[in-house]
Amino acid sequence: PAIVGEMLAGVLLGPSVLNLIQPNDALSGIAQLAVFLVVLAAGLEMDFQRVMSAMRGRGMVVATLGFVLPFGGGLLIAWAYELDSMRTVFMGLCIAITALPVAARMLADMGMLDTPIARYAIATAVLNDVVALFILGVILALPPDSGAGDLLTSGLTACLKLLGLLALVISANLFIRWLERRGISLSSVSERLVGTFGAEALFGMVVVFVLFFGTVSENLGFHFVIGAFFGALLLDRRQFAPKRFEDLKRTLTSVTAGFLSPIFFADLGLDFSFRAFGQIDFMVVVLLVSVLTKLIAGWWGGRMIGMSNREAFGLGAVLNGRGVMELVVATIAYDRGFIGPTLFSVLVLMGVVTTVLSPVLLNAALGREARADYAARHRSPPGPQDR
Repeated sequence: PAIVGEMLAGVLLGPSVLNLIQPNDALSGIAQLAVFLVVLAAGLEMDFQRVMSAMRGRGMVVATLGFVLPFGGGLLIAWAYELDSMRTVFMGLCIAITALPVAARMLADMGMLDTPIARYAIATAVLNDVVALFILGVILALPPDSGAGDLLTSGLTACLKLLGLLALVISANLFIRWLERRGISLSSVSERLVGTFGAEALFGMVVVFVLFFGTVSENLGFHFVIGAFFGALLLDRRQFAPKRFEDLKRTLTSVTAGFLSPIFFADLGLDFSFRAFGQIDFMVVVLLVSVLTKLIAGWWGGRMIGMSNREAFGLGAVLNGRGVMELVVATIAYDRGFIGPTLFSVLVLMGVVTTVLSPVLLNAALGREARADYAARHRSPPGPQDR
């Protein structure tokens, strides 16, 4: 898969091998823009109701296993190597994360965004990232020498912020559905806007709409990716004329897959460091536990919801992509002094390696022909506006 080559290109060109390119603010800015557009494209392709249903019932079982098993694996590693409490928490968080942008790009590249594996993987990634960022927010809000009272106050504040974000998303969805029940066609509204401002304005209006949710998420202490994904998920092809929707997808694909997304994954590769090889046994244990716990969680959860062995293994493979979200948590922990340079290097290496392995493992579980057949069997039937 393409993202493997893109990340390896970053490793090769970066400080660890040829040292031709150093991580810098310009590349980081481009990478953040790429993350936003990858999530926007994935959200447009997916149905809000299906994703939300995947977060309930059996989907919640998959998401819980996808977080609890890897988090527990991280705690066991920390206990075995006698890490302090703060390093223990961050070890668990980094292993438990599944990066939403990585999962979205991988599934899109393999033509699987409209499948049960994608819905449960995306739902698990969203919930895992929200829980991890929730815990991170509680930790960062704690004052020095904090006690149980400070922990409770910080936790309640984070809960209220999370509830506020969820209330905004649910309210926006209910408002859109209310307009549809009243016979107000949002596609005709978007056509009027296009007629007034031009066809090029449609892309800008969609970006502004999704950016609003991303900004709210960021201001509440969560990563902007979480809010942006839900904002994009609120939009679907019913809000656009068929030709406009296809034009919008084509624009997103050309800008993202053709330019920005490869830079984003290469930028992840630049963070690779050989410093982690200073503790070979520790590094190997972290890599093995991080890969195996996600595979077991995905396989176990997939089997519980009725997937075949190959499908469940494929779900576990997708959950292994940690990428940007894990690096965000590790970088914050390192910058705040919660973890040292050696542990930081190991966590960065783990994020890069598992992200490279994820599409390779998915390819092993479901080859090209099996993926095409699987996607065809689960493809949504066209709506009236698509016929």
